[in-house]
Amino acid sequence: MKKRLQDLSIGLLGGGQLGRMLLQEAANLDLKIAVMDPSEDAPCRHLTFEFVHGDFRDFDAVYAFGKDKDIVTIEFEDVNADALEELEKNGVQVFPEPRVLKLIKDKGLQKQFYNKHQIPTAPFVLIKNKEDILNSGMQAPFFQKLRTGGYDGYGVRKITTLENLEHAFDKPSVLEATADIEKEISVIVSRNTQGEIATFPVVEMEFNPESNMVQFLFAPSTLPQEKQDEARNLAVRIIEALKMTGILAVEMFYLKNGEIWVNEMAPRPHNSGHHTIEANFTSQYEQHLRAITGLPPGNTGTIMPSVMVNLLGEKGYTGKPVYHALDEVLKLPGVYIHLYGKSTTKDFRKMGHVTILAPTLQEAKEKGKYILNTLRVKA
Repeated sequence: MKKRLQDLSIGLLGGGQLGRMLLQEAANLDLKIAVMDPSEDAPCRHLTFEFVHGDFRDFDAVYAFGKDKDIVTIEFEDVNADALEELEKNGVQVFPEPRVLKLIKDKGLQKQFYNKHQIPTAPFVLIKNKEDILNSGMQAPFFQKLRTGGYDGYGVRKITTLENLEHAFDKPSVLEATADIEKEISVIVSRNTQGEIATFPVVEMEFNPESNMVQFLFAPSTLPQEKQDEARNLAVRIIEALKMTGILAVEMFYLKNGEIWVNEMAPRPHNSGHHTIEANFTSQYEQHLRAITGLPPGNTGTIMPSVMVNLLGEKGYTGKPVYHALDEVLKLPGVYIHLYGKSTTKDFRKMGHVTILAPTLQEAKEKGKYILNTLRVKA
């Protein structure tokens, strides 16, 4: 007999801010989600009915956590995919599927996947170590990305000259040609257990130049409609080719010549979709839960133009976070603050985000810039 939705036993690997927002949406559907995280004070700790302190990179810990679950999902790619594969073999539903996770965790395999399925992406070369750079044929400047272990701007180096490779990684990497970028954009797409697919509207991103993390995001995009349609269609082609269940964030480059290249993808709720909690009829978190439990996809339409500002830890401050000018920001209409409950702030750590809704995108952007320059996370 098929289980009642509210009786499903669901496990989540990772207890950070993405898990925290997933749990908040899960409460609306009365879904019970257990969480495992290596940090005893993880943001999810006090929002879940069951918290397991354990290493999601450890095979035995992941298997023990998931073996009695109906469904296991993730909030972070760097988990033990071999254990998830074993759970899947033993009847546990694992989303995203372990085969998808293994592919996406390796940026080299990602690039080969794009080529195989004729998905436009930056020209690249795969190397094993630093010595291979000189024989790669790549013309500087270009980017070096670690094949595994990099995220949020970590694991990426710009190589400006072949004469000085002192700071280059001496590990398996992707060498990627520099793109002539006009804008960085993202599309979040979902696919449920029945194969039904839905895409969210295109968003545009601006990055912190020092940390290389998304700091400022706005939606809807200002790109021509045909280019937005092209980007959404690329996301659909990718998730169909992967045959993946859940949420997939596809980050892309919109080039100055009008081409769109796929940069990277993440098989989980993503920073570029936080605004959907208030700005869209269905949030990316609800959509992920709908997908993995077999519910129909929700309406992804936009309620109102929005801007999302990441709250990053101020450089030079480490310790218990203090949110300066929080009261001033809360006076503004259409402002929604999400603090992640992290006990310690440090340089550029993601401590929260603010979503701003306004009748026009211009008004939302103006408030977003004010918040970016006013609300500070210090110790």
